[in-house]
Amino acid sequence: MSSEVIYEAIEEFGLSKKAKSSTLFSKIGIVGCGLIGQNLARVASFYGIEVVFIEVSEEKIREAYRNIGKVLDHRIEHWGLTAGEKRAILSRIKGTLDYKDLAGCDFVIEAIRAVDRGGKIKERKNIFKKIEKVVDKDCIIATNSTTIVITELSSELAHKERCVSLHFFVSSPEARIVEVVKGLYTSNEAYEKVCKFVRLINRKVVPVEESAGLVSVRMFVVMLNEACEILMEGISSVENIDETMRIGFGMRMGPFEVADKMGLDKIIRWMDNIYNEFGDVRYKPSPYIKRLVRAKQLGMFTGKGFYRYDEDGNKIKEGGENCQ
Repeated sequence: MSSEVIYEAIEEFGLSKKAKSSTLFSKIGIVGCGLIGQNLARVASFYGIEVVFIEVSEEKIREAYRNIGKVLDHRIEHWGLTAGEKRAILSRIKGTLDYKDLAGCDFVIEAIRAVDRGGKIKERKNIFKKIEKVVDKDCIIATNSTTIVITELSSELAHKERCVSLHFFVSSPEARIVEVVKGLYTSNEAYEKVCKFVRLINRKVVPVEESAGLVSVRMFVVMLNEACEILMEGISSVENIDETMRIGFGMRMGPFEVADKMGLDKIIRWMDNIYNEFGDVRYKPSPYIKRLVRAKQLGMFTGKGFYRYDEDGNKIKEGGENCQ
């Protein structure tokens, strides 16, 4: 009797190749890994999704990893995460400079930070074209932009019907809602797939008709402009205006706190875009915001905006103490 051991491939006894299918949203791509991209990557990876993000330099990639790691460390310190879970989350996130690494993605989200409206549209259109060259025709391409409509961004693509717009909130990273917008060309199938992705990462879908500013940004910039008017009239201080909105209206952050976190340069672009779209003076940037932006006091990122911040992003009181 032969003692030779015979090995047989276990795959032959499993499901047939025909029956096999990849899981939808097993891999997503993000172009631009600033604050928005980092939050998208972290949340998607937390729910077991592989994430590939594109950045313009190795330094930007390292910076994104560092920032994601800081957020996860904060969760560990507050008993919301274990060190093992942190390692697992980071292992599913890959930074790259090459658009070819987006191949195999089910969903790619453009989340760049651009300088001006004209440049923003042109750059985003070019990004959409680069994405389309490397992904399958069924891959959904989306933008996180709130003030540029998806119909315009997708107008030069071969497969316009797979393009959708969504707004993933970063002023409160754990906000459980995502605004989802169907463009003129967007198919029902693509829209429903994006809604499925939103639910997969434990967020609620807020359907919004295509419009510059959507719901959130249009309402926020009007409130911020009015807060600046109150401030300039000497009616109240930055701190007291924010406190009134937090405590009096149950907001987690006041308008000035939100603005500093978002970046005043970004907000002024939002305002310019919405004002150009609708021509309503309510959306025109307040002179107070323009003054801060000219002085490069852009908020938390630069250490000074409506408030002052330390290197960890904690508010500093006028006396020099950190606000916890």
